[in-house]
Amino acid sequence: MSALFEPYALREVTIPNRVWMPPMCQYSAAPEGPDTGAPNDWHFAHYGARAAGGTGLIVVEATGVSPEGRISPWDLGIWNDTQVEAFRRITRFLVSQGTVPAIQLAHAGRKASTDRPWKGGAPVGPDSYGWQPVAPSAIPFADGHPVPTELTVDGIQEVVGQFADAARRALAAGFEIAEIHGAHGYLINEFLSPHSNHRTDEYGGSYENRTRFALQVVDAVRAVWPQDKPLFFRISATDWLEKDGWTADDTVRFAADLKAHGIDLLDVSTGGNASGVHIPVGPGYQVPFAARVKAETSLPVAAVGLITEAEQAEKIVANEEADAVLLGRELLRNPSWARHAARELGGDVHVPDQYHRSV
Repeated sequence: MSALFEPYALREVTIPNRVWMPPMCQYSAAPEGPDTGAPNDWHFAHYGARAAGGTGLIVVEATGVSPEGRISPWDLGIWNDTQVEAFRRITRFLVSQGTVPAIQLAHAGRKASTDRPWKGGAPVGPDSYGWQPVAPSAIPFADGHPVPTELTVDGIQEVVGQFADAARRALAAGFEIAEIHGAHGYLINEFLSPHSNHRTDEYGGSYENRTRFALQVVDAVRAVWPQDKPLFFRISATDWLEKDGWTADDTVRFAADLKAHGIDLLDVSTGGNASGVHIPVGPGYQVPFAARVKAETSLPVAAVGLITEAEQAEKIVANEEADAVLLGRELLRNPSWARHAARELGGDVHVPDQYHRSV
């Protein structure tokens, strides 16, 4: 059997294959009104198509643990029961197709309150549904971005509680796996990196202090997330800075800490916390970071970053560079990528009865 199409078990959850969909924001929720932050018909059709296409695990896009935690006013949220009920429709369908439903719990920090990418992605103010962002330190992300409000210690603890509450709601919504978003320059990543964290209290300075908030979030979520269900953490393995940033060495060290606190898999990405840096983008450019974590720690990993071809994905898993691959843009282009790859590699994948004539 193809390595890419072997089942993968974590705790008591078995994922049917190693072709996974990473969180990719759709910026398509209502920005105001009773359905603010709730998934709608677009989200149902979007995620449903990838499930019907054979994707083993779908991680629903970055979902705000609070209104202020969204990247944009059009992002999904999971801070109220209306959102929970709307998510249930999606999780039920994913399960019916044999796909494991997962959700990324997120707080955007200083990169919050921005416009949709196809509108330019610039910061938006109260006249466009926006709000004042918060961060570990009062340092804007880039020129043209507002100076965020520095979180107090009480404010930090409030956010920790919001992650735990969001995890409870995610469970009620039918998700089998939760992922904590610690990457791409959003709030947890901002605390981890000395580039964005200039605090002098117990949440800044040393490695132990800068990782404190992330581990408190992990502990709070793990305490309410069932022991039989996996918990993931997404990380930016490097800021791509020559100095004064988060590094691959930090990531390897942190992976051991995360495992000790109950994380079951590290979803390894890079970048997003420093503007204007050079990132050597190319096929599989982030895979070596995942491979290093897998080689130097006992924590399972998933790899992401311009993985587009079936044989490329197969080699990553077969060569034990990662336990699974996450296909982002390629799954936007081709919802049935998994089915096509299975045909090419001789693997087995779920095909809906209604599509059997296409096998």
